[in-house]
Amino acid sequence: MTKVLTDARSIRIKGRSFMAVVLSPDLPLDEWLVRLDDLAARSAGFFLGRPVVLDVTDLEIDRPQLKSLLAELSGRNVSVMGIEGGRPSLVEPGMPPALKGGRPAADFEVPVSDPASAVPSQEAKAEEPATSRQALQSLIIREPIRSGQSVIFSDGDVTVIGSVASGAEVIAGGSIHIYGALRGRAMAGSIGNGSARIFCRKLEAELVAIDGIYKMAEDMAPELHGKPVQWWLEDDTLVADKLN
Repeated sequence: MTKVLTDARSIRIKGRSFMAVVLSPDLPLDEWLVRLDDLAARSAGFFLGRPVVLDVTDLEIDRPQLKSLLAELSGRNVSVMGIEGGRPSLVEPGMPPALKGGRPAADFEVPVSDPASAVPSQEAKAEEPATSRQALQSLIIREPIRSGQSVIFSDGDVTVIGSVASGAEVIAGGSIHIYGALRGRAMAGSIGNGSARIFCRKLEAELVAIDGIYKMAEDMAPELHGKPVQWWLEDDTLVADKLN
C-alpha cells in the first residue's frame, strides 16, 4: 500500500541582497569593449565570480545588438545577472531578466559588533535591519585585509589599521583611510559621493576609484609610488598629491 504524504509542508523563502557591479556601456560598443578589455587586463580577476548588472538606460540599441553585447560579455567571463533600463521589448526569453528598483549601493552591511573580524570572505552578506544601517557612519578594520578579501561598507567611511594586500579590495560609500600600504583596490564614493577621498600611508595600489572614476597602477605618477598619498576628484578627474 502506497503511503500518500498529506502533511502540510512549508517552503522557506528568504530575502537576500547581493552586491553587483553595474556596467553602463556607451556607443560605439566596439570601442567600449576595448576599454573593458583594458580594465580586465590591468586588473586581473576583477570580474571573476562577480555578479554584473547591465545598465542599458539611454543606450540606443536594438535587440540583436543587445544579444551580441551579451555574447561578447559572456565570452569575457562577465556574468550578467540582469538587465536594467531599456524598453521591455529588448529582453527576450533566454536573456538575463529585466531588473527594476536597483539601489546605488549594496543592500548589505559588514557587521560592526566586532570590526576586527568583520572582513568578509565573500561579497554578499544578509541585509541588516534598517535601523542599524541608519546609525552606521564609519567602519574601522583593525587588521590587514588579505588577498582575495573584500570590505564593502556603503554607509560611510572605512578605516583600515593595517595594509590592503594585492588582490584585496575596500569599497566605501564615503572616504577610505588606510594606515598601511595600499597594494590592492580602493573604491571610495561608491554611492555617488564625488567629495569622498582616499588616503593611504604607502601607495602601491592596483586600482583607485572615486565615484566610478578610476586609475590603474600604470596610470599613476611614478613619484607617488611608495609614498603617503591622498586622492580626490577635481572636475571629474582623479588627482593625487603626497601627504605631508
